[in-house]
Amino acid sequence: MIKSIFTFALLLFVTTFYAQSTALLEKEINQIIANKKADVGVAILGIEDNFSLEINGNKQYPLLSVFKFHLALAVLDKVDKGIFSLNQKITVKERDLLENTWSPFLKKYGKRDAQITIREALQWTISHSDNNICDVLIAQIGGMAALNGFFKSPHLILKNNEKQMHESWDAEFVNTTTPNYTATLLKNFFENKIVSNQATHFLYKTMVETSVGLNRIKGQLPTNIEVAHRTGSSSTNKQGVTGAINDIGIVQLPNGKHMVIVVFVHNTSEEFAVGEQIIAAISKATYDTFAK
Repeated sequence: MIKSIFTFALLLFVTTFYAQSTALLEKEINQIIANKKADVGVAILGIEDNFSLEINGNKQYPLLSVFKFHLALAVLDKVDKGIFSLNQKITVKERDLLENTWSPFLKKYGKRDAQITIREALQWTISHSDNNICDVLIAQIGGMAALNGFFKSPHLILKNNEKQMHESWDAEFVNTTTPNYTATLLKNFFENKIVSNQATHFLYKTMVETSVGLNRIKGQLPTNIEVAHRTGSSSTNKQGVTGAINDIGIVQLPNGKHMVIVVFVHNTSEEFAVGEQIIAAISKATYDTFAK
């Protein structure tokens, strides 16, 4: 009886703590974005603990290169099923290596035919956000229709690959999703509900090794904090509007638990660095709240 009362009291305390903490955090985040010229979507989710927060959580936002996370899940599902293997070699044709796009692979190896493993292709796509290798992987799984079909969600629209997104301003914003759907997807991924434990571990580690967008979720966090994240960025038009500055990720707290942070900054006329600072400030406020 005493144990039951204690358990109930502890549960009540924890529930009250998270309710109060998220209410204060929501107020702080609203203050961060209040005077910014941007449409901001936010979703925060505890993985081991039950807390959540959303701002414009069910609104559709453009993904940009965030969709490379979704691509990696679809590729790893085929690895789990034995259709692919991480050590399988695939050919990157010279014609696949477009020059008017972000491609660290092209910069390193030059414009020529090359063979790399699927493991390496995923690392180039996720850790380095290589657009050319991304499109090579999309072709391997059967195109964008196959990728969209893997998820089958009304909250996720995937139609354009990287090459198509570079064809026009409007084409950059065809692939969309919601902050809430993305946060849940990240939580399900971490909990091994989408791909196998081995595949989850590989992708998580690859996301931790991300070398781009370091001024976003990671920007104001302590340097020793582990963050597995995937970024996305659009171009800036002649009117000075940047269509998207995004970052989604899983942050490990000092107690070993984890939380999901999703921030989409859409149609901002702020300087690009300010867009990144919005994400960093939201991440820092969230970390400070739940790292206690």
